[in-house]
This record gives sequence, structure tokens and C-alpha cells, in this order.
Amino acid sequence: MIKELVTKNRSYRRFYEDVPVSLEALRELVDLARLSASAANMQPLKYVLSCERKKNALIFEHLAWAGYLKDWPGPTEGERPSAYIIMLGDTEIAKNVVCDHGIAAQSILLGAVENGLGGCMIASIQREKLREALNIPLRYDILLVLALGKPRETVVIEKMGPEGNVRYWRDAGGCHHVPKRSLEEIIIE
Repeated sequence: MIKELVTKNRSYRRFYEDVPVSLEALRELVDLARLSASAANMQPLKYVLSCERKKNALIFEHLAWAGYLKDWPGPTEGERPSAYIIMLGDTEIAKNVVCDHGIAAQSILLGAVENGLGGCMIASIQREKLREALNIPLRYDILLVLALGKPRETVVIEKMGPEGNVRYWRDAGGCHHVPKRSLEEIIIE
């Protein structure tokens, strides 16, 4: 079961924008993050939720999409996420969130997949512009943005070739291919 969820949990970058994700669904996903492990149990993460078109548009304009796809500027109107979760680090609780945001993001994305959604963890953010657009107080570090919605693309895992190229790519039909190293390659004996 967990292997199937992990395998389905790809970085989806195109969505059915007209398929809504409710605020309650976002709250349930954040609850999974809340229950996840936290370094020293400090629990410094806070979240901004968005499932409204106007707020989504503000968030979208401050994100960069798919760095390896140089000729693709990001999802077009109609293919954009229908929801976002912005992950923040509360510097009044902890100056360094260590790995908490990675653990929490994975919990959220696995929960999304379990509920028929998909997402993309985005770290390429115009942080100060996003902070200004959403009036996020300075005490919060903007760590990640999770784009969420019903996936509008197929993402497949490929065996990495002998040249070791890690770059993902899209074929002529729009299918997104992600090369992965073999298990034998990543285990050192």
C-alpha cells in the first residue's frame, strides 16, 4: 500500500484547474503534517491555505515551474493548481526547521494521492514578493509551496540510462518521464 502511494506521488505540474479542492480537504492534509515527526518536537511549521481563484493567482505568479523544461513556462490557464499550501517556519519557535518541512510535505502529498489528488513541492519561489502579496509577517520564513489539484498529466518513472542523466523530460504526447537510479546503485555495501 505505501509503496503504491509513494510511486503515485510524482511531481504533477498540470492540473484540472476547474476541479476544486475544498478548504476542508486542505485542512485534513495539514492535519497529516501536524501529526508527522518534528525535530526535537518543536513543531515550528505553520501553513497558509488557498483554494480560491484570486488568491491562487497571486501565489502562482511568484512560482517557477520545472527548471529542466526550459521551453515550458509553467501550466497554462485551465491547467493550474486549484489549491496551494504554503509552508512557513515560525522563527519565534525555532530559527531552523531542520528537516520538518520535508517530512510534512511528504505526508501532505501522500495524503493528496490517497484522495485522488496530486501535487508538486515547489522551492523556487519569489519569497519576498509572495510575502508582500499575501501579507505574511516577517517572523515566518517561506519554506515551500505545495501546488495541489487533480492531475492532468501522466508522470512515469523510467530506469536511468547508463549516462546517469537525471533530467526529467516530456515526450511528444505530453507524458512526463522521470529517470530514477536503480536500487543497486544507491545501496553501498
